[in-house]
Amino acid sequence: MSDSSTPVRVRFAPSPTGKLHVGGARTAIFNWAFARANNGTFILRIDDTDPARSTEENTHIILRAMRWLGLDWDEGPEVGGDFGPYKQMERLDIYKKCAMRLWDEGKAYPCFCSAEQLAADKKAAQERHDPFQGYQRRCRHLSREEAEARIAVGEPYVLRIKVPEDRGDVVIHDAVHGDVTFDAKELDDFVIFRSDGTPTYNFTTVVDDAMMGITHVIRGDDHLSNTPRQVMVYEAMGAPVPTFAHISMILGADGKKLSKRHGATSVEEYQAAGYLSDAFVNYLALLGWSPDGETTIVPRDVLAKTFSLDRVSKNPATFDPAKLDWINAEYLANMSDEAFCDQIMVPELAHAGLLASAGDKPRAWLLTLASVVKPRTKHLGDVPGICGMVFGTADTLEYEEKAVKKGLAKEGMHAVLEAAVSKLETLETWTADAIDAALDPVPEELDAKKRLVFQAIRAAVCGNLVSPPLGVVIELVGKDDALARLRRAEELAL
Repeated sequence: MSDSSTPVRVRFAPSPTGKLHVGGARTAIFNWAFARANNGTFILRIDDTDPARSTEENTHIILRAMRWLGLDWDEGPEVGGDFGPYKQMERLDIYKKCAMRLWDEGKAYPCFCSAEQLAADKKAAQERHDPFQGYQRRCRHLSREEAEARIAVGEPYVLRIKVPEDRGDVVIHDAVHGDVTFDAKELDDFVIFRSDGTPTYNFTTVVDDAMMGITHVIRGDDHLSNTPRQVMVYEAMGAPVPTFAHISMILGADGKKLSKRHGATSVEEYQAAGYLSDAFVNYLALLGWSPDGETTIVPRDVLAKTFSLDRVSKNPATFDPAKLDWINAEYLANMSDEAFCDQIMVPELAHAGLLASAGDKPRAWLLTLASVVKPRTKHLGDVPGICGMVFGTADTLEYEEKAVKKGLAKEGMHAVLEAAVSKLETLETWTADAIDAALDPVPEELDAKKRLVFQAIRAAVCGNLVSPPLGVVIELVGKDDALARLRRAEELAL
């Protein structure tokens, strides 16, 4: 929880130069959860000041990913708010006015040094072994009149922040890392506006955060090195410096930064792979945070109540696909049969072309199927493969080669199937329990191994050797088709 009396305002500011990746999603989750836990405001801002790489399509992809994750924002695109616009390219006039104000106040200045001049100065500083080898501040003391005259004749220039020469060390009071100290002597008068008229990241992000009243900046620790420069901008603007919380990187199992070599990296890839958004948010929240060090299942509403920065670890988190799979399966298993049927099973079967709509089958039939499919599902896309055998007919059933070889093409299996037909064709009560009871004596009556007997029946009815409980499958297939499947398989059995 925040201990400040100021209402919490946080932001997630993705750059639309690509899709929303796992690291960005985790940052968004932390910001959203912190805002919700503190009755604060969660802002979504699009940092699109890289026009060469930013696209409107990527913006829409990011917004869709945020919607799928369930991270509702209080201000931002499609929502509005009192501090817009919420796309940086629509805020260029704001940045220009702020930069000119800093120049007027003597806190920024134009620099006319060419790239060649800067390179020469740096080389000379290196040869002299100067302790400071950054920008040598050639233009820092130009008069306003000279600077304006050079601008008037079209001389290209950048605008630089004027770092106070007597500024002591910059100490960042980081909520995750504790106090982090930067030597102010290593800070040069960095550029806040480029010669092409576009602002730099370290300038725009501070202008936006200051004007939007951001109280906590929660972001990846790859931004920690930017922070002292940003503090210089806050101080120049006379704006309060927010609380920073730099969260660790996410690593792959090999200890290297998570990337495509480790598998899927974008949110939409995980959505397409069949993960529930609640499970995905739960898992990402645990990458660097935990409510108590033990709890693994943290529902969204609990996350929104219990998240706090003091439980965020400064150590890198390792992305574990197996743990994500387990959490996803837990969320699926904890759904009611009705919810699983309507929200997961029927849509997945329809997508696979196995079921046109829920109305194609009786409700009781669908719920029975859901009850055996649900505990076997890890990903949404698993559903058709788990229960595809209950659709179609004896004529359309396809046999896996392994099922024929191990289940049917063995001595005595023809007799097994005949016995199964005999037991089932006289059965009046067509339920899983009655079917199981009818088939149970077959192994003993044929003096055959139980495993081989039921392996043959499963292969005949399902076309494979792995399926939900056999009695349930036979019940769902229906009496006529089940008998037809057994008789058809007799042709393949020895």
